[in-house]
Amino acid sequence: MPFTSKLLGSFLPPHPGPIAVSAEYGANIGLVLVYGIIVAIPTVIISGIYYPKIAQKFIPSAFGKVQLERSTFATTENIKFKKLPTFRLSLFTALFPVFLMTIGAVLDILQKQMGFVDNIIISILKLITNSSTAMMLSLVLVLYTMGIKQSISRKQITQSCTNAINAMGMLLLVIGGGGALKQVIIDGGVGDYIATLFDGSNLSPILFAWIVAAILRLALGSGTVATLTTAGLVIPSLTGVPDVNLELVALATGAGSAVASHVNDAGFWIVKESLGMTLKEAFGTYTVLSSIFGICGLIFIMILDMFV
Repeated sequence: MPFTSKLLGSFLPPHPGPIAVSAEYGANIGLVLVYGIIVAIPTVIISGIYYPKIAQKFIPSAFGKVQLERSTFATTENIKFKKLPTFRLSLFTALFPVFLMTIGAVLDILQKQMGFVDNIIISILKLITNSSTAMMLSLVLVLYTMGIKQSISRKQITQSCTNAINAMGMLLLVIGGGGALKQVIIDGGVGDYIATLFDGSNLSPILFAWIVAAILRLALGSGTVATLTTAGLVIPSLTGVPDVNLELVALATGAGSAVASHVNDAGFWIVKESLGMTLKEAFGTYTVLSSIFGICGLIFIMILDMFV
């Protein structure tokens, strides 16, 4: 299903949700990316490849030819390109920040294992592979590969950047709202109360983070808000717990926030309207798929926890 990629943003950087929650937990973003890719491969195979084959038998109408006239976002405008970028160039541009952050993660692992100290070369590499720097360098790259190299005028590039910044406004508002809600819950003592409920229990911090994120996702709708709020609730329970893999806790939070997308989730309506689905079709495909995605993500994170 094409919208499986949307769910991957729940626990894969450079999506802002995983980056923000990794910072909250103090997790290494590079390791979150590496572990996230490992978990994402079997999760996507199950939820994105095998489940649609099953769903097609029960909701065949959702897998027919997309009726653009039913779609809120459909357009009949014919856009003509003078020149299209090659597949290899497009793939390289899209994965460039992933490459950089992966190099940073591998560097951190090698440094811990081999014990070599920082020098000017290592410091430069760490600067370049830092998530913020990697995204900035990726922006510069995309302006060239998808803009200047394709003979697009500076005016069009500037307009495209302006439109992107306008679209980012709502995303920043959601993230800011999620942070504010998280702080209200924390200041109200809910985080400490939840921590006391699990005090002395043998529940894994990974499972705990997933459960809290899933509950908040069902109640709040927004995966980003659920992710940020979960971090504030889970952090007090991590105090004093030995050998907690913060990277996997961050991934479990993201996996929990992907569960059961339904009518109070803006993403649900985007998928429904863009593909021209009915409510029944959207529930039977996207809602169920997102639940399978989140559950499979938790299972493979727990398995990975046995080895790292």
